[in-house]
Amino acid sequence: MIAVPERVRGRDEDVLVWHKPVGRVVEEFQAIACSADEGITMPGPKQNVPLHLDKPSERWCADCLKLARRA
Repeated sequence: MIAVPERVRGRDEDVLVWHKPVGRVVEEFQAIACSADEGITMPGPKQNVPLHLDKPSERWCADCLKLARRA
């Protein structure tokens, strides 16, 4: 599934949260499927990401994962 990363800073470690992108990057802002208002500023490149992640420092946004599984 094509996704864009959001880096979430944690107390112990940073986590990459993967989101399903909507449309294209406009003025360094990437809209995401889980929110009509929010998105990712300065997004990393879109990547093909498996639905089942095996790295402890990565996870899918729960709402984006539901949408990805429907596709």
